[in-house]
Amino acid sequence: MHATSRDALTAVRENASSMTGEAGRTAGADLFSVVALLDGERVLRRALADGSTEPAERAALLRAVLGGKISGQALDVVASAVEQQWSSPADLVNSLELVGREALLRSAQDAGQLSAVEDELFRLGRIVAGSPTLDRALGDSTADTTRKRELLKALLSGKSTDVTAALADQLVGRQREELVDGLNRLASLAATQREKSVAHVHTAVVLTAPQEERLAATLSRTYGREVTLHVEVDTMLTGGLVIQVGDEVIDGSIAGRLDELRGKLAG
Repeated sequence: MHATSRDALTAVRENASSMTGEAGRTAGADLFSVVALLDGERVLRRALADGSTEPAERAALLRAVLGGKISGQALDVVASAVEQQWSSPADLVNSLELVGREALLRSAQDAGQLSAVEDELFRLGRIVAGSPTLDRALGDSTADTTRKRELLKALLSGKSTDVTAALADQLVGRQREELVDGLNRLASLAATQREKSVAHVHTAVVLTAPQEERLAATLSRTYGREVTLHVEVDTMLTGGLVIQVGDEVIDGSIAGRLDELRGKLAG
C-alpha cells in the first residue's frame, strides 16, 4: 500500500473507531457487504476511488447507491472512505474490509469475548492446516462459495462465538489468500486489538503450561509489551524452537543451527 492509501486508511480508521458494541458488530457486517458489492461491481469500484472527481461527488454517489441499505454508521464510514485519496480502487476495498474486521473485534472486546475469538481463529487455522481435505474444500477459490460457507458453518456450529464465525465466513467468501494464512492474520489482528504482540512458536515437542508461561514472560520483557503465543508442534525441527514475532525470526532449533553451521563451512 502506497503512502497515499496509508494516509487514507488512517483517516478511515479514526472515523470508524466509534463503531463498538452491538452497533459496531452490525456496522462491521455491513462493511463486509459493501466489500462484496464492490468486488463484483468494477465500474462502481473505480468511480468511488477516482481521485479526479470531487470527494463530495463520490460520497453522493455512494449514498445514492447504498442509502437505506446499510446502517447509518456504516454508511458514514464508507462515505468518509470514498472522500479520501486512494492509490488504487483495491486499496479502498481492502481497507473497508480491514475496518469491518476491526469493528467486529471491538464488539467482541466489549462483550468480553476477544480472547476467545483470538483462540478460536488460531485453533481453526490449526485444524485446517492439519487436514488437507478440509483445506482444499474451504480454500479452493474455484469452488462454489455457498457450499464452502455451509461447510464452515457446520464446522463451527456451537463451537465458536458469532464474531469468529462472521470473520471466518467473510474470509472464506472473499478468498484473497491462503486460508490458513488468512486465519493466522485474523488471530494476529485480534491480538493487536488486545494490545498484544503475537509470537508464532514452532516447537519440536509439546510445551508444558509452565514452559509456555516462561516463554511468554521472556518475550514480553524482550519486546516491551505483552506477547501471546501461538504454538505449533513441528517434528521437522528435531529439537528446539523457532519463534517469529512480526518480521523477526528467532531460530533456536537444531535444524536452524545445523543450517547456520553448513553455511559457515560452505562460505
